[in-house]
Amino acid sequence: MKKVISLLLASAMIAGLTACGGSNAASTSSAPAEGNTAAETTEASGDAVQITIWQPSDKEAVENWWVEKLGEWNAEHPDIQVTREAIDRSDSYAYDNKVATAVTSNDLPDILFVDGPQVSYYAANEIIVPISDYFPDLDDFVPSTVAQCTYNDQLYAIAATESSVAFYYNKDMLKECGVDTDDLDSRTIDNPITWSEMTAIAEKCTTADHVGTHIVMDHGEGIPYALEPMYISEGKDYISDDGTTAEGYVNSDEAVKTTAFLANFIAKGYANVDPITDEFLNKACATMIGGSWEVATLTANADFDWGVTYYPVADDTKKAVSPCGDWSAAITRDCEHVEEAGQFLQWLMNTENVASYAAAIAKPATRTSAYDDPAMAEYKNFPLSLLVEQLQNTAVPRPRTPSYATFSTDYAEAMTNIFAEAASEGTVDEAYIKELLDGVSEKFTEDYTTYYAE
Repeated sequence: MKKVISLLLASAMIAGLTACGGSNAASTSSAPAEGNTAAETTEASGDAVQITIWQPSDKEAVENWWVEKLGEWNAEHPDIQVTREAIDRSDSYAYDNKVATAVTSNDLPDILFVDGPQVSYYAANEIIVPISDYFPDLDDFVPSTVAQCTYNDQLYAIAATESSVAFYYNKDMLKECGVDTDDLDSRTIDNPITWSEMTAIAEKCTTADHVGTHIVMDHGEGIPYALEPMYISEGKDYISDDGTTAEGYVNSDEAVKTTAFLANFIAKGYANVDPITDEFLNKACATMIGGSWEVATLTANADFDWGVTYYPVADDTKKAVSPCGDWSAAITRDCEHVEEAGQFLQWLMNTENVASYAAAIAKPATRTSAYDDPAMAEYKNFPLSLLVEQLQNTAVPRPRTPSYATFSTDYAEAMTNIFAEAASEGTVDEAYIKELLDGVSEKFTEDYTTYYAE
């Protein structure tokens, strides 16, 4: 391992990589009263292979799903018994620190759930092992999931669910401000709104009562997660495709232009640098760059007419790109029964299980065939069908590099400072943007060169 000595520091940085939503940090496990094991429904024989899983705890419906499914597996496989420890994430560092401690003590579980951008880090440091042999045919999985879970041409993890981000709008507010909502409703994946159209809507809808749009998901991983497609659409991703350099990418002319476009929303007062919680739901903004999980929130709670359309594209290229990513299951280097763990993952990720798990956690499924399952019937209809369409056609995973945690932290900090400067000065300073993005590139280079360059 090249970087285990700094794993605790990295864990602190990547603890915030949960922008893909749905993971309920404050939820409690559906475990029995004794311990944190979320499912152990069959008394295993002393000769049975024991497989353990670690995963962040989630809402009750998900915990109940695990109890049911592990009970089903254990009843049908007395020779391979699986238990799961659901680790409470009300302390956002608890899960990551537990993993970091287990890495240094060589006491990892057999199967570990990791957030998508972390897969490359764990693979590069040989904390998880390749699982390509157990998933020889990946055609049914959306390409973005396969890409996010692949490092050096080997599959290291596999996910059941995905996420996406789209452009939400309050139809009542837009109509009051003279925006044609019928036009927004009629957009297709081949004709999404452009940056200039997004800006015009935000300008029209900024009033004394509310701002025109919402672009700051949070001041952590939400920034690189939600905004990356803007950069790709303009022509340059944050980091090179091979994950080795940020120089000429995050600090490129295209990146400076993209960042200036985003900062202009703050400078003009069209968006808030520190938005209130549930800003769109609370009618404090008219439009929003928001996650797929917002559909359930708005459906249940919004007292206004709302719509959602495809992620905006750069005027210059019209290239459609959308965010994605979610937690994935991996086999760790400390697993003594890799074959059995691989068999379990094959079963866990079959179409029926993916469909029922996605339904329980209220996220899009990674397998195309899952949408034919009755459990996913609502994803056939708008607005969830729009999110599936994006996942299957325009989704691009975050950069696959072992230095992603360093990049994410430094980029989010730089963007927060750029937005704060724009808010205080009322203008966008491209020289300042270039200076801060150069700093992001330099820190990435230092981290990658120190720990991973051959």
